[in-house]
Amino acid sequence: MPVRLRLQRKGSKRKPFYHIVAADSRAKRDGKFIERIGWYNPNTKPGTMEISHERALTWLKNGAEPTTTVRSLLSKAGVLYLKHLHRGLAKGALTQEQVESQFKAWLDGKAKKTNHTVALASWVADKPKPSFKPRVTVTPVATIESPPATTPQQPETAAEAETTADAETVAEEVQPQTEVQAEIDAPNNNNDTPSSEDENA
Repeated sequence: MPVRLRLQRKGSKRKPFYHIVAADSRAKRDGKFIERIGWYNPNTKPGTMEISHERALTWLKNGAEPTTTVRSLLSKAGVLYLKHLHRGLAKGALTQEQVESQFKAWLDGKAKKTNHTVALASWVADKPKPSFKPRVTVTPVATIESPPATTPQQPETAAEAETTADAETVAEEVQPQTEVQAEIDAPNNNNDTPSSEDENA
């Protein structure tokens, strides 16, 4: 019977709460379980959990496989580090006092880091938000008055007279081309072409 350490969902809609359980891998997600070893509440910021280190360590030593989520939770709680230290104790590399002192030092460092993170988060939440102040101030510019409307002026120089004359001739040349295009696009209604009956006669 392969045993897995996994989450069992509790709580209500949109407010999950999980029990961390040792269960048969073939059992349903929220079905039968062998032993409950803790709980996890993701609704709080940061998420809170409580795990029995002794029972979790016992199951891990007996070969229970944690799911990826439970492995992450066990790592954060220090159970996997404790298992690592106990492996060193079994090999004779560490003594029981060294295991306890190293685990206590790890827990203290973790607590400081967590307290610092929580304090920083509360400081950011309590910090007053600055009001919006534009970086650049806009000063109104005096409006420029346009000259009064007058009649179009006659060209004053010979060069200006030539350009207006050229523009008029170009406009005249464009108009016949559009008429030719219209004749091409129009359907052919000429009766000048002989029909098939006239050819037979």
